[in-house]
Amino acid sequence: MKKILTISLLQILAGIVSAQQANQISGQVLDALTREPVLAATISTVVNEKKAGTMTDTLGYFSLVLPTAKVTLTAACIGYRTWTNQVSANEKDLLILLEPADNLLSGVVVTGTMKEVMKEVSPIPVEVYTPRFFQKSASPSFFEAVGMVNGVRPQLNCNVCNTGDIHINGMEGPYTMITIDGMPIVSGLATVYGLSGIPNGIVERIEVVKGPASTLYGSEAVGGLINIITKSPLTAPRFFVDGFGTSIGETNVDVAFSRARKRVSTLVGANYFRFNELLDINHDNFTDIPQQDRVSVFNKWSFTGSRERASSVALRYVYENRWGGQLNWAPQWRGTDSVYGESVYTNRFELLGRQHLPVGHPITLDYSYNIHDQNSVYGTTVLLANQQVGFGQLTTRLAPGKNQDLLMGAALRYTRYDDNTPATASPDASGNLPSHVWLPGVFVQDEIALNARSILLAGLRYDYNSVHGSIFTPRLSYKHSFSAQNILRLTTGSGYRVANVFTEDHAALTGAREVVTAENLLPERSWNANVNYVCKFYPRRAGFIALDASLFYTYFTNQILPDYNTDPRKIIYKNLDGHAVSSGATVNLDFNFLNGLKIIAGATAMDVYRIENAERLPQLFAPPFSGTWTVTYPIPAWGLTIDYTGNWNGPMHLPILPNDPRPEQSPWFAIHNVQITRVFKKNLEVYVGIKNLLGFYPREEVILRAFDPFNKNVGVDNPYGHTFDPAYNYAPIQRQRALVGVRWKI
Repeated sequence: MKKILTISLLQILAGIVSAQQANQISGQVLDALTREPVLAATISTVVNEKKAGTMTDTLGYFSLVLPTAKVTLTAACIGYRTWTNQVSANEKDLLILLEPADNLLSGVVVTGTMKEVMKEVSPIPVEVYTPRFFQKSASPSFFEAVGMVNGVRPQLNCNVCNTGDIHINGMEGPYTMITIDGMPIVSGLATVYGLSGIPNGIVERIEVVKGPASTLYGSEAVGGLINIITKSPLTAPRFFVDGFGTSIGETNVDVAFSRARKRVSTLVGANYFRFNELLDINHDNFTDIPQQDRVSVFNKWSFTGSRERASSVALRYVYENRWGGQLNWAPQWRGTDSVYGESVYTNRFELLGRQHLPVGHPITLDYSYNIHDQNSVYGTTVLLANQQVGFGQLTTRLAPGKNQDLLMGAALRYTRYDDNTPATASPDASGNLPSHVWLPGVFVQDEIALNARSILLAGLRYDYNSVHGSIFTPRLSYKHSFSAQNILRLTTGSGYRVANVFTEDHAALTGAREVVTAENLLPERSWNANVNYVCKFYPRRAGFIALDASLFYTYFTNQILPDYNTDPRKIIYKNLDGHAVSSGATVNLDFNFLNGLKIIAGATAMDVYRIENAERLPQLFAPPFSGTWTVTYPIPAWGLTIDYTGNWNGPMHLPILPNDPRPEQSPWFAIHNVQITRVFKKNLEVYVGIKNLLGFYPREEVILRAFDPFNKNVGVDNPYGHTFDPAYNYAPIQRQRALVGVRWKI
């Protein structure tokens, strides 16, 4: 009898387990607009007053045992419309698309106005990009990744050591300000040498403002601003690793982990990149890609208490050893005229933090400090440079009226720079006189809600540069919402920049040209106008379409430009006797189809030139037409996502010498990339891809007279007196390369 009861009980239990397994459902929850995973969405159902539920993980996946074979399932998350539908237990790959609520629309931005607001509410047009966007085409550095953004172009400035800068709307790299958590710590030397060491695992999102932002951020934000916002230790994954290798020998690993406690939380991120192969596909006896060995470590701490006393502090250290040159170069040839090589040792330390002061009225102190030490050799030219930048800023907000938000701030920036070039030499050349520049400033910004649909923002900044004196930079913006789907923004403002030639322009040191500063360089000034229109469509049975279009115009005076053409042996720097213009149009289209297909495409048409001595001269490295695209198609049944990304560029003017055999303009060209990602066990991803699918690379003689890098034989069979010149560059010299990577998150 006991045996019969035992068997019966086991059969009942087996039936219950079998029923539960049969009624188990699984799937993924995505944002209907961005197709990004929705974290911590609640998945629930109610049957006979009994509720069953679960939450999505960091990749939006969930699994739930249903009380019956068919139920009404609900998916809900703050900021999204609730999704409700009838489902059956036999659905194992249910895809739920949550639409953002009408009052929230898109993500949070802080860059435009120094406060957290929804992107659709901000009177300043800000573009927001998440790590998921850049993961669609895996890259080893922030510098390479931003090439996926329309109107933003990473420009290599040297074919030997591959240092570069970031152009926005055709403007040279020094016009682009790079900040981390709003702190202007990537400047001067770092605009050329410090963009490669930012670990991808610590990035929460990247915000891009095109056009002057000097009213809030001061000098250097003339052409635009890129703000890298790091993850909060409170919300970052407990553990994250992303590593890949390529068929040409590149190895890149990003690791991050976080720990949260009641009052103290920390986030640690590290990046390691290594490449040590000798490649020379154009057979000029020079490396096509410099060898690199780079380590970057980041640590951020958050201290929670009362809201007024919350604080954070972060540290970052970057070390890089890179060299490029003749294939037989070795460290013993460093600085000699036997074998040509460009060898760069970089050591960089950064501190940045935020403190809400314990006073009656909310006041925030932001601060940063960085040291950049550079030991570089370009053939026989040696650059030993050290730059230190300290920054502090106090901000507070007031509400003088019911519909007003007043931001006031005071900032102080100190820059010390010393090197072994004429930039810091004493008048009698007997020693060095390090540069010390103090830059105190105050700013005010008033945001007024004129009515339910219109916002007016007015700002003014005053800076006093210890070298150049007083500088004013105003800004005025107006936003009008015709509806939740149609928004118009008008923005105008002024910017300024104080140039440091030797810290910002790598061409001043590479090759064999002599650098000449023709005069005392005055600060550059710019005036900008921008019209931005955003329109969103919800076609029936089609999904979602968004259009973001802008017209821009920037007028420059006192522009500081390098003159490569007057004398082939010199680079002459002087203030422009005339004016320069950057104008054009840009459009971004975002298509989201119900079958999961997502297309992001952008195009920019621009005209960048200067007027000097009544002559119109084009800007170098500024293609009149360019574009980017990202096509994503998920196959949920197989756990696959296919990403096809790329960019195209029209002919751009390049630096050439008189009677140069190289073309004056680059050809039309496009770079195509394909990547396939497979998800295993929800938090584990494996991806494979091909970069530069069609194998484009410059076929021209990009390094002029590569056989004579020290110009020892200029007078031999050289009727035009050409010299060694590696500054002619418009695309990386790389063919197709395969990559394989793994990404794991807890």
